[in-house]
Amino acid sequence: MIIPEKPHNESERLRALRSYEVLDTLSEREYDQLTAIASQICGCRMSLISLIDEDRQWFKARVGLDVSETAREFAFCAHAIHEPRKTLVVPDARLDDRFHDNPLVIGDPHLAFYAGVPLVNEDGLSLGTLCVLDSEPKTLSEPQLNALNALAEQVMALLELRRSKLALEKTLGNLEEKNRELEQFAFIAAHDLKSPLNGISSLTDVLIDSHSEMLQQDGVRMLNAIRGSSQQLSSLITGLLDYYRLDSANQEMVSPIKREELTSQVMNLFGGDSSVEFQFAIQPDTVNTHGPVLLQVLLNLVGNSIKYSDKAKTIIKLEIEESKNGYRIVVADNGAGIDSRFHDKLFELFETASSSDRFGKRGNGIGLATVKKLVNRIGGSIRFFSELGKGTTFEFTIPR
Repeated sequence: MIIPEKPHNESERLRALRSYEVLDTLSEREYDQLTAIASQICGCRMSLISLIDEDRQWFKARVGLDVSETAREFAFCAHAIHEPRKTLVVPDARLDDRFHDNPLVIGDPHLAFYAGVPLVNEDGLSLGTLCVLDSEPKTLSEPQLNALNALAEQVMALLELRRSKLALEKTLGNLEEKNRELEQFAFIAAHDLKSPLNGISSLTDVLIDSHSEMLQQDGVRMLNAIRGSSQQLSSLITGLLDYYRLDSANQEMVSPIKREELTSQVMNLFGGDSSVEFQFAIQPDTVNTHGPVLLQVLLNLVGNSIKYSDKAKTIIKLEIEESKNGYRIVVADNGAGIDSRFHDKLFELFETASSSDRFGKRGNGIGLATVKKLVNRIGGSIRFFSELGKGTTFEFTIPR
């Protein structure tokens, strides 16, 4: 018997093999099927997916053999990996100097025939083989050898898929950890920022209310600017927290909302404004979906329609139609419309289509990004149509 030498690139080969994290894993149907097919096509009693570790050959899948591994020094496959692009065929191991007194030949399972195709990765490193074996001498036809090579390529494709999946899972795990750290930092930073901001705003209110008569006009104007900036920064922090909180919020619970509840919520919040006219066309009595999410989206869109209206009378239409698979919801207004320059980026975080609303306050570009995120989280999609001077229509669909 000739003990197989280790390849010159053995350390590199072993690193590659272990990167697949496949050694000593449980059997998997896809690998088992490939070995079964190889056995059938080649007419051999045994078939193996053999991976050559440092001191052993370990079988990811096997047909006709009870053991899960053998010593590397007895492995036919340890010879085969020396020529990555060549199929090793041993018609009769009993007549071959390399194997004639091998324990696997003279003892159980009494191997005579062997054919092994190296499993080669993209760097040309042999990880092991897909092989067929028998206790009787054999020869394989060219079609059988071609089929065995094709099956070996499929084994390698499965291994590459496995490694890609593992890499993706590790990347996702790292991202989730970083997101948790970022979220924790955001909450701490927001708390530490909002406290002094609230103090600045409160002190400014006291100065304006109690001491404005002692200040010149420029002083009062500066205090108002400080108060406005503090409130805007506080609003930005709150909006960002709400936006990123959606990543960890549970949107899976379905909580139906009735038509009367939906309209009353809108009217309670905005109905006191005499310059706003609502037109409701809500078809179903109950919207059987994520009620709180739907309400949050509607209130955001309606609030935007009012804030950015340039009409003396703002008309807002709210329509909900029910279909077999879900709901189509429309919020349309007769407001200022959105310049086409901003259409492509309207739903992006921090993007605003107007320098300020009708009250002179600057938007933070978080509201519509939050709307899209909410709709997507419950399996819906959203789009809009707008024309300057004629208004904007938001249309979104959500599942039942």
